[in-house]
Amino acid sequence: MELTYEQAEKELQDIVSKLEDENLPFSKAEELYSRGVELVKFCLSSLDETKGKITVIRQNLDEFIEEKFN
Repeated sequence: MELTYEQAEKELQDIVSKLEDENLPFSKAEELYSRGVELVKFCLSSLDETKGKITVIRQNLDEFIEEKFN
């Protein structure tokens, strides 16, 4: 199953909560931090992709409006 933005965001929130635990062993903190970095990259990539899709949709809408009303 492919990871969704919402799942990644939830997992990041869980990781942050775990990292705030002062009793967390260093090796576990390092593992969680690495996973967190992967998730942040995924989220940023997803947001960029969505931004691109929205830009294309807006351009198509602008062209449609221009054709209909000019």
